[in-house]
Amino acid sequence: MAPDRTRVPKVTRTRLYEQVAEQITSWITDTGLTVGDRLPPERELAQQLGVSRATLGQALVALEVIGVVTVRRNDGTVISRTAAGTIAQAIRAHADRLPEILETRDALETKIASLAAQRHTEEDLREIEAALAAMEAEITAGGRGIDGDERFHAAVTAASHSALLARLMAEIATLIRETRIESLSQPDRPQASLAGHRAIAAAIAAGDPTAAARAMQDHIGLVSEVALIGGEA
Repeated sequence: MAPDRTRVPKVTRTRLYEQVAEQITSWITDTGLTVGDRLPPERELAQQLGVSRATLGQALVALEVIGVVTVRRNDGTVISRTAAGTIAQAIRAHADRLPEILETRDALETKIASLAAQRHTEEDLREIEAALAAMEAEITAGGRGIDGDERFHAAVTAASHSALLARLMAEIATLIRETRIESLSQPDRPQASLAGHRAIAAAIAAGDPTAAARAMQDHIGLVSEVALIGGEA
């Protein structure tokens, strides 16, 4: 079908945090910083860029989601890889695929939680509890609980004792990490996520597959409420 030449293409507006993310990556290139180097403290960086810390935080989350930086508690923001291509395009590509990632998580992890309730061993339950404790410790210390969150979902997957489902989860692990970083970077989200994990763990320990599936579905629903990236300008 021939293109409709009577239609004017939509103007894509660049959001402020996208502009800030572009500025940061340009500054990294111009100053010769490389993988492993740290960015200035957030307060200082926000002042240099002339933006609020909230906007800077949003830009840093976007850069972390696409793998350019890693935000470490007590260690600042560290460059993970050299940015290639247009940052705004990479951020929007993430936003475009986000609904599909969450649909896939819902389909796979709901089933995984149900199977975990039926097939778990005592060792599986101990690892699930250890993951919960690790996430709580991270949050109490001022972190986002990303590593503990990842460990918890890995423990639940292991408790399902389904090699194929575990393989499918491994295939989308990088995409899942995008949603994890973005979700847990929102205010008060780490504690809410931890509460969701505890509900899932309790249902698994009780051997209730229906409740475990429902708790996991509720949890993925919470993750779906991602507002940091991809919203209106």
